[in-house]
Amino acid sequence: MVQPTVSAGLVAGLMAFAARNGADPATLAMRADIDPGALHDPDKRLPLQRYVGLMRAAQSLTGDPALALHFAEQVGMAQVSIVGLIMEASATMGEAFLQLQRYGRLAAEVENVADGPRFELVNRGGRLYMVDRRRDPDTVPELTEAAFVSLVCGPRRFLPRPHVLSVYVTHPRPAYGAEYERIFQCPVHFGAEWNALELHPQIADWKVAQNPRYVFGLLTRHADALLRELDATRDLKGQIESLLLPVLHRGEVNADAIAAELGFSRQTLFRRLKEEGTSFSQVLDDLRQRIARLYLEGQSASVNETAYLVGFSEPSAFSRAFKRWTGQSPNQYRRMYKQGKALS
Repeated sequence: MVQPTVSAGLVAGLMAFAARNGADPATLAMRADIDPGALHDPDKRLPLQRYVGLMRAAQSLTGDPALALHFAEQVGMAQVSIVGLIMEASATMGEAFLQLQRYGRLAAEVENVADGPRFELVNRGGRLYMVDRRRDPDTVPELTEAAFVSLVCGPRRFLPRPHVLSVYVTHPRPAYGAEYERIFQCPVHFGAEWNALELHPQIADWKVAQNPRYVFGLLTRHADALLRELDATRDLKGQIESLLLPVLHRGEVNADAIAAELGFSRQTLFRRLKEEGTSFSQVLDDLRQRIARLYLEGQSASVNETAYLVGFSEPSAFSRAFKRWTGQSPNQYRRMYKQGKALS
């Protein structure tokens, strides 16, 4: 089973917000099992469960149970995700919603939405609704809270009048329910039959274009490339890599455990990989090499730290493996990369 992911930009944004509100970043990272070094590239992917774990840790460390609401209220989607940038470069709100449907999973994939986009526009009884189709939403209501607040507070900055007329959520009213009314500034219905925002019926034609129009083309080309990369992870090799990434730094890589996560036996896993022209050890080796290069190129971790981050218990073993991969020692590679960047 493919695990849903979120962008590193979204994770980094939440971590920074929690830190500004009193949470210790190192404690946050430890509790959520997140490597801060994995957050430098906002387009990288992390498991959704790590993001949820970070949200829960941030709520605890800041003492703010409404943190998901406050994060989305104060940190615009355009600050943490290409999806927000594309929406704000759209000509109209109608186009912005289409882009959300097209690219929304680049910000966050969610479980149990496999047959279409997460958000859907629905006409019911002459009223227009944007519906969050995530099933079992009450297991993590924070995902509903953050998404709905972003969709309300982001456009509120530039639209001439209120675009959300009422809010419906399936979870019961929390102790901080008054924050919903303050933030949404419209009726909020708890324990509803669906998670939905009632929109102004004429919203589709309202102007957006917060960025120059040419930016829209640049952003969508980049987003299309990211979608292709994300879809590529749906082959077996990509699925295995997505499961290895969160545990790589622990050095506890186990083919039996990965097979079980995918619903295979060990023999079936090896056979399927052979059909793709690779092996489990080769997938692991290639992933370690790619991640090690990123750490060394980023100058953010020492050679010894990089060794442990990619799962080697001894720096000497890492150095031998790196020389096998590249023909250079880790220090030589880092120096040559730095020199090449300086000359370019």
